[in-house]
Amino acid sequence: MATSTKKSSAAAPGMPDLGELTKTLKQFKLPGVDASALVEWQRKDFEALAEANRQAYEGMKALAERRSAILRENLAALQESMKGALDKDAMAKQGEVLQRGMKKAMKDFQELAALETKTRTDAWKVVQQRMQENMASLQALMKGKK
Repeated sequence: MATSTKKSSAAAPGMPDLGELTKTLKQFKLPGVDASALVEWQRKDFEALAEANRQAYEGMKALAERRSAILRENLAALQESMKGALDKDAMAKQGEVLQRGMKKAMKDFQELAALETKTRTDAWKVVQQRMQENMASLQALMKGKK
């Protein structure tokens, strides 16, 4: 039971074609219902969700890339510190290396936490903005019905 999904030229890439929904709603000719406005409303909802997903993906990708970079930096620092492990001043050097490593780890952790927070906040702002637009539209519809 295969279904064909025809894409209309009006649908943005990656977005569902709402042309069929428009045709179906217009067939019913419901009084007081603007089918085009309803479809436009749904299109904007889809776009907001797609944008939120895009931002979340890009942010998580940046977070993963930064974590990898931090790991590489830390491994390079560890290799460097091991070169001097056989010196007579090795204990003093290891203490300094450990202290620098701890400070860097805390700084890196704060950076990653800030990046993750920014990613979540940016994605949520898109959804929140669309919800506010929906509320404004609903309020306008309700005023028109009185």
